Amino acid sequence: MSSSEQPASPVRQLRLVVEADDYEAAVRFYRDVLGLPEQAAYSGDDDARVVILDAGRATLEIANPAQKRMIDEVEVGQQVAPRLRVAFEVDDTAATTDRLVAAGATQVAPPTTTPWHSVNARLDAPANLHITLFQELHTPETRATLDGFTTNP
Repeated sequence: MSSSEQPASPVRQLRLVVEADDYEAAVRFYRDVLGLPEQAAYSGDDDARVVILDAGRATLEIANPAQKRMIDEVEVGQQVAPRLRVAFEVDDTAATTDRLVAAGATQVAPPTTTPWHSVNARLDAPANLHITLFQELHTPETRATLDGFTTNP
């Protein structure tokens, strides 16, 4: 079944909610430096604040422990990722990595070409998030024709 033939998901949006001790720094980093557009912002009593940033299309990537270890080995060379890692697809991994490091992120691993045909970099970023920046080197259609890129077991 091709992606155009798959039934629509009953879920309309994936929203990852992150508590940030330094709210202003996190908003500045993700909205102003990474460039996620602000969709909405709300404030309430006792200085309660939230901003909702548009991160484009959302997916939920579920990996077994062996896959998680393999990804860490390929991208970083050792086990570093916590149980939750946030990944952002970008047009230029190297340039985005440089920009985010200049804005305060810590580079964990430089841009690396992976066996799954993307260029990935690892960063520790504001709000205590471990993130991956990735740049796809092939279209989804091309990738679907390559060995190991199938949804079938």
